[in-house]
Amino acid sequence: MKLTYYGHSCFAVEIKGKNILFDPFITYNELAKNVDVNTIEADYIFLSHGHEDHIADCISVATRTGAKVVCSFEIHTWLNNKGISNTHPMNTGGKWHFDFGTVKCVTAHHSSGLPDGSYGGNPMGFVFTSGEGNFYYSGDTALSFDMQLIPAYAPVDFAVLPIGDNFTMDAGDAATAAKFVDCQKVLGVHYDTFGYIKIDHQQAKDLFAQQGITLWLLNPGEKLDI
Repeated sequence: MKLTYYGHSCFAVEIKGKNILFDPFITYNELAKNVDVNTIEADYIFLSHGHEDHIADCISVATRTGAKVVCSFEIHTWLNNKGISNTHPMNTGGKWHFDFGTVKCVTAHHSSGLPDGSYGGNPMGFVFTSGEGNFYYSGDTALSFDMQLIPAYAPVDFAVLPIGDNFTMDAGDAATAAKFVDCQKVLGVHYDTFGYIKIDHQQAKDLFAQQGITLWLLNPGEKLDI
C-alpha cells in the first residue's frame, strides 16, 4: 500500500489502483506550501468531520477530479447544496463495500461544525479493510475505550492518529490508542500546523518507542510504502 502525506491530517492511500484522499486541507496550510493541490488525483475523498482544517480543499478537488466524497449525512447535504453531487453519506456504526475494499465508520470523540457555522453531523473515524492491507484512521478524537473495538473489526497494519494535543489526543494518549488498536505502526497527524498544536518530535517518537511502536512523522509531500 502506498501512502502520501500532505500535511496536517491530509493524506492519501492507493488501494487497488484507486486514489483515496483524506481530509483535504492544503491551500491554507503554510507547512504544505510546496504541495500543489491541483496535481493531486483522487477517486475518493473521505471526510472525518466538517471543520475547515479538514474540508477546505474538498470542493475544489472534488470538482476537478470527480471524486466520490464519503462523509456524514449532514456534510453530504451541505456539499450537495454547494454543487457536489457525487457523495456517499455514512454514519458511525455503518459500513459499506466499495470497489477497493470495505470501510466501517467508527466513533470519534470531537465536534463537527462546517465552515459556515452549520452542523456537520457526527465526527467519524474509519476502518479500511482490503486485499492490500487494513488500517484505521481515527479522525480528530480524544482517547476512548471505544478504540478497543477496532481489532474486533479487523487486524490493522497501521493507524493514523492525531498527536498535537489541545484539540485532540497528545502523543501519550495516541500511543495508548495504538495499544488499544493493537497496532505497532502509526502515522502521526494533526500537529505543528498551528501554535496550539506544536509538538516536540523527538519526545513524541520516544513516547511511542517506549511502548514498542513506530511513529512516522512525515513532511508534506513525503511518501511511504507500507
